[in-house]
Amino acid sequence: MNDTAASVLPTFDDVLAAAARIAPHAHVTPVLRSRTLDALAGCELHFKAEHLQRAGAFKFRGACNAIWSLDEATAARGVVTHSSGNHGAALALAARTRGVACHVVVPEGAVAAKLAAIEAYGATLHRCAPTIAAREARCAELQVQLGAELVHPYTDPRVIAGQGTAALELLCAPEPFDALVVPVGGGGLAAGTALSVAARSPGTRLYLAEPAGAAETFASMQRGERVTDFTPDTVCDGLRGTLGAINFAMLHAHGAQVLTVEDADTVAAMRLFWQRTKQIVEPSSAVALAAVLGSPARFAGQRVGVVLSGGNVDPDALPALFARA
Repeated sequence: MNDTAASVLPTFDDVLAAAARIAPHAHVTPVLRSRTLDALAGCELHFKAEHLQRAGAFKFRGACNAIWSLDEATAARGVVTHSSGNHGAALALAARTRGVACHVVVPEGAVAAKLAAIEAYGATLHRCAPTIAAREARCAELQVQLGAELVHPYTDPRVIAGQGTAALELLCAPEPFDALVVPVGGGGLAAGTALSVAARSPGTRLYLAEPAGAAETFASMQRGERVTDFTPDTVCDGLRGTLGAINFAMLHAHGAQVLTVEDADTVAAMRLFWQRTKQIVEPSSAVALAAVLGSPARFAGQRVGVVLSGGNVDPDALPALFARA
């Protein structure tokens, strides 16, 4: 499903339906706390631990919802997607829960550990040049060749609805949040979160944490129209996707605010989170904590939810990564 096809905006009812649909398969992830991080941030932080989700990222929610939404005839033809890692692994695992064939187009230069996870979950890999255009072109070819259903990593309404279930769980807390911070790349998690926030906690401000080296969402929100002529340069490999048209429409309508973060601050936050909580999250996840730490006046004294989107890091890359902080 491309941006043109994804013309029907998902609703909160779709998020509720997704929550019921994925309940037999997805984890209800814990909410983590750290007094030390609260003191450093000057606010009360509640971390939604999606790095502990199946396949190591929130992506399993949307992928699972998409897979279990398929009718039998469509499921029999299999699914195809493109991904630098987490969505591909999530779709492969979700497809395996239903016995559906899965094909994943992966860009050259993707993180080796993430590609290994995709294969381990049973998907067939198809490599392409490291551009969004190359990914989408190869997906289109495979759709024709295989008759497979495209499950786009962030513009598919089924995926967006599934991603919204992470915030839905977080917002079940007995006290409301002043702010909720989520990473943004292609916008699937952000758009799904906007649906849940608007329905369950409209007084909560939604902030999108974005790498400064891939700040097309920030530019898009500033201009009031999508900015797509942007070449990403960031250590956050999961946030290099182009903001989808459907995602921009939803986030712009919601009035979400974007906070940009330098890579060095993201890696420092990743290292800090590991030191204080003994939990490893990937840079594309740590950017949300970095955004809070980088804006102390904005969040001072508030209850802040932070969605930790994933934890798929190549262990061999950690020394070099931490050296960047």
